[in-house]
Amino acid sequence: MTSNFKPAPAPHLDAVRGGNFYRLAIVGAGTLKGKEVADVLNDRNFPSLDVKLLDDDEALGKLEAVGGEVTFIQNVRTEQFQNTDFTFFAADAESTRKNWKTARNGGSAIIDLSAALEDEPGATVRSPWIERQLGQPLIPELQPGPAVVAHPAAVVLALLLLRVQRAAKIVRAVATVFEPASEHGQKGMDELHEQTVNLLSFQQLPKNVFDTQVAFNMVARYGEHSVPALATVQSRILKHYQRITAKDALLPSLLLVQAPIFHGHAFAVHLELSEAADVKNISRALAGEHVNLAHGAEEAPSNVNAAGQSDIQVSIAADTSQPNGVWLWASSDNLRIAAANAVECAEAMAASRPRGKIQ
Repeated sequence: MTSNFKPAPAPHLDAVRGGNFYRLAIVGAGTLKGKEVADVLNDRNFPSLDVKLLDDDEALGKLEAVGGEVTFIQNVRTEQFQNTDFTFFAADAESTRKNWKTARNGGSAIIDLSAALEDEPGATVRSPWIERQLGQPLIPELQPGPAVVAHPAAVVLALLLLRVQRAAKIVRAVATVFEPASEHGQKGMDELHEQTVNLLSFQQLPKNVFDTQVAFNMVARYGEHSVPALATVQSRILKHYQRITAKDALLPSLLLVQAPIFHGHAFAVHLELSEAADVKNISRALAGEHVNLAHGAEEAPSNVNAAGQSDIQVSIAADTSQPNGVWLWASSDNLRIAAANAVECAEAMAASRPRGKIQ
């Protein structure tokens, strides 16, 4: 393929930073998360002069639109990170571990959507949504450690429970989270699709990702050869929940179930309160930024109506067998929530980036 596309000449780097514009890189630009990050950057009008799309050999040369312009996905090379302000790691954990120090040494702040760096010294698991909910002040850092974007399911659970606690004390929380195939990237989506087609045509099932049947099925554990194991993901959700909430925040009991759905998390959350549940009062407490309360059957939360939405879709119902109990049924776009929190991390970190200086 030939193209006449030529990028416009870039202004001098001093002028760019002096005008509060930034150079970005997305590693894993061809992944589902990488594409979502690019979309959110555009939707939020992030002040970027240049966005480098980087990925492995499978995605090289593909055309992607960023901010209304079409650009090619390029190979990950050391020189790509020179004078880059922010690098989003949206590929797998192995790619992040391989390249993040190169990006950091090139002067870039690190935003990790792969959770590969969650235990690195100086790394912080973050969710700006939860930081605002808790009223945590922004503390600028001249050399911030990697920002690890909290698991989207942890963000949803934390926001819902923190909101409910404004209306009533929660004694116990039990959550079942239904995991979509898209949490395993395009390969997970493809395997679910192929399993569905093969089952209907009585053919052998591919099991390279899940190592078990997930089409027309729900499982609480994958096959022994699947990486990561479903139990590992469940542990990560709880760990991230604890890191982004207050130290004394209630920790929910959690069951993670792989559902035969392509996209979007679904949540069944039971809350036992210290007093009789007041559904209207709890509804008022839940309402606000990033939460959309459903009214009526047509608006009921589902994976379908959550797709492409930054808000969490929520409905609430009293527990008919326990006066102190209440049920939350919620759905959310897992990719959108991860990308939105990643971009907001960069926006917060931008406040401490030097201006008018080459880094």
